[in-house]
Amino acid sequence: MKIEHIAIYVEDIELVRKFYMEYLGMVCGEKYVNPKRNFTSYFLSFGENRTRIELMHIPDMAAPVSRGNLKGLAHFAISVGEKGRVDELTERLRKDGYTIASEPRTTGDGYYESAVLDPEGNYVEITE
Repeated sequence: MKIEHIAIYVEDIELVRKFYMEYLGMVCGEKYVNPKRNFTSYFLSFGENRTRIELMHIPDMAAPVSRGNLKGLAHFAISVGEKGRVDELTERLRKDGYTIASEPRTTGDGYYESAVLDPEGNYVEITE
């Protein structure tokens, strides 16, 4: 078994899509449009047969008041392969104006990681 994909509702699907492609090297599939539901989505992946992220959008969907006080998905982690790449990507994201939610460090459970908020505030860990 494996996780096939994680789905995230977003307000600005094009902005968030570009973030994951530019900074995390994901490849984007074709845009799916369901005019009956006023729904659009993209699947992004790191390659064939790998876990994907589905970005989904419905206009005027109500946003939660505070993500920090909701039960459910807290974050997801993307491995970049080595400590140096964690540091490099963290600095690139900082330079480009993204919020670094957690500086690079070795956690109590042994991960070397940092965390960034994507353009809509989703907490993304960057691990070695």
